Amino acid sequence: MLLRETTVTELLARLESLTGVPASHLEILTGFPPKALSLEGHDNVGALHFRHGDLLTVRRAGAPVRGGGAAAPSSEAGAPSSTFEEMHAMSPRTGPRAARPQAPQAPPAPCAPAASGVRTLASLSSAEDETREARMPDGTCVVRRVIESDNSCLFNAVGYTMEGLRYKAPVLRQVIVEGVLADPLTWDEAVLGKAPVDYCAWIDDPHHWGGAIELSILSKQYKRQIAAFDIQTQRMDVYGSDQDYRELVMVLYDGLHYDALAVAPYPGAPEDMDVTRLPVGTARTEEVLAAARRLVRAAHEARQFTDTASFTLRCGRCGQGLKGEKEAVEHAKATGHSDFTEY
Repeated sequence: MLLRETTVTELLARLESLTGVPASHLEILTGFPPKALSLEGHDNVGALHFRHGDLLTVRRAGAPVRGGGAAAPSSEAGAPSSTFEEMHAMSPRTGPRAARPQAPQAPPAPCAPAASGVRTLASLSSAEDETREARMPDGTCVVRRVIESDNSCLFNAVGYTMEGLRYKAPVLRQVIVEGVLADPLTWDEAVLGKAPVDYCAWIDDPHHWGGAIELSILSKQYKRQIAAFDIQTQRMDVYGSDQDYRELVMVLYDGLHYDALAVAPYPGAPEDMDVTRLPVGTARTEEVLAAARRLVRAAHEARQFTDTASFTLRCGRCGQGLKGEKEAVEHAKATGHSDFTEY
């Protein structure tokens, strides 16, 4: 049991003991959708203002988030190869080809290589490798690139796979607004759940998150298919599959959060060597999709998902009890409230 007097150091030590993850690499998120919790400047658990019923998500960070050294530098560069054949030529024996430089961007926050395991601490063990990467016979692998946990993870996951950029949410939210207004026959009130103008104002707010509507519009905007894998159901839904698009990208959904999927030339390869755009219909792409399914299956078996249809939430603004993501989304649309806790 945690007491208000329990020190932050004791909390981290207990989590380290339970998960096997060093305290320096433990990242804690709270609420729904999950938001990173800063432990800096807090001496004990009472100072963190936890409330009864708060949902805590614990995950391993890819670089130390406290003490023991500085975080490794990261860059916005990603998916530098314009053709999938370039990746196919890479191997651990021959080494990767030089990546073409990308324009410098603002550096992102340190990113964890493993997705958050909502509800379970066991998912943070070292045995989680299979949920982070799936190797293929030639030495390349499908890897899970974790996107920052906020209300914009869908947009930033798509931005990473399409352009190699982690922080595209403001631009892509505007793309959704323009897409909805430009096609009133497709995106009417019956589909959106509210008047198109109201929906546009809602999705343009950075506190709100996207879903199938946004993936459909972004597929059309980029003229690429988006293969969205769901860890809970192990389904793969391909947006834009009815169009004659020549490339495909992959994202991963755990019930609360979207991450990006990429192909790396070898395990542990840096992100600037990722390939995220795959040619549609080739044998190689089918091999990649099969590897992605293995990764999804491993994540499912590790229960790295949240059943958003059945969990119970309480609105932190008005106190209303809600069941499942559907009711939470409807409540958020109706009230503008976006602070939920599980109970």
